[in-house]
Amino acid sequence: MKRMFSEQERELVFDSWKRGVGFSEIAQKLDTKPGTVFTLLRDTGGIKPPKRQRKASHLTLSEREEIRAGLSAHQSIRAIAKALGRSPSTISREINRNRGSRHYKAVSADNRAWREARRPKPCLLDTNLELKELVTEKLTLNWSPEQISGWLKETMPTRESMRISHETIYKTIYYRSRSALSHLMVSHLRRSHSLRHSKQHSRKRQPGRINIIDGVSIRERPKHVEHRQSLGHWEGDLISGSKNTHIATLVDRKSRYTAMLKLKGKDADSVNQALTAYFLTLPTELRKSLTWDRGMELAKHVEFTKSTGVPVYFCDAQSPWQRGTNENTNSLVRQYFPKKTCLGQHSQQTIDDVARQLNTRPRKTLGFKTPEQIFEMGVALTD
Repeated sequence: MKRMFSEQERELVFDSWKRGVGFSEIAQKLDTKPGTVFTLLRDTGGIKPPKRQRKASHLTLSEREEIRAGLSAHQSIRAIAKALGRSPSTISREINRNRGSRHYKAVSADNRAWREARRPKPCLLDTNLELKELVTEKLTLNWSPEQISGWLKETMPTRESMRISHETIYKTIYYRSRSALSHLMVSHLRRSHSLRHSKQHSRKRQPGRINIIDGVSIRERPKHVEHRQSLGHWEGDLISGSKNTHIATLVDRKSRYTAMLKLKGKDADSVNQALTAYFLTLPTELRKSLTWDRGMELAKHVEFTKSTGVPVYFCDAQSPWQRGTNENTNSLVRQYFPKKTCLGQHSQQTIDDVARQLNTRPRKTLGFKTPEQIFEMGVALTD
């Protein structure tokens, strides 16, 4: 038999999920199965639906009780309507649609009104096909809903009909009752989960790294780097795949311009060769610093600095947030190169194409300009 949830239980499920509580723990509180909790959340993609409210013009349960009492006392429809301050036609329709004056029951009539009010209303993308086509196109290019919303406002400032909030896009994807966008579009989001996850879901922390010899701490990095006022301050890391394959990712702190380098291996020699070759292609003005985690792949940082003139700063152990721009970029890169897949099958050209897609997406943090625009403007100023 299907498990039915009361209004209070539904509130508990959605509020707990929003706080980051898992299926099993929620199910334990409600003495049910985790799969039942998942089914409830699945219909709205984990997004808590708005609380249903009765319009002020609609009859209330207490008014329906008055109608029942008036009918029992053999009052006329006009007398009942006058006592309630309602139109006689409103009272007449209410009675006729609920089995007539002889069988009218207030609670049954009220429940029926709530059931019939559950009719799906067309969402914005159902009624605006031009907007739907544009949103679908950009999602397919792996733009985030926030990027799409900001880009539309920036490029079509005078067309109110072409405005849509990022939250509406998310809801249209996740709500299974809305067919304007396929639920399969979740595969184009940053985190391609079938349900929308809370930011409070915990992640396992990585074990501490071995200390780098002669490594300069990020705490000694010039303070002005924090303000992102100039190009040339980079954050870097590796993403790894199966069969011991790796790609180095580099992102400029100011412009969020991304470069990706295919590596022969994770060893210090291979990484040093690839990084040195890339940085030597950049103008001196764009080679100001590099921030890395404490991975031994950058053990030859002294040699790298000597060849390129780029000082290297290392994050504290278990502190990836200290190079958060690169962490965020890696999560975008993973849309194209999922975990547990072999990265060696991709050519440098393919990797460059992915970087180009990332660099031509508008970013909210850049005022919905693209990293490429910001980077090229900075390069032009150095010429």
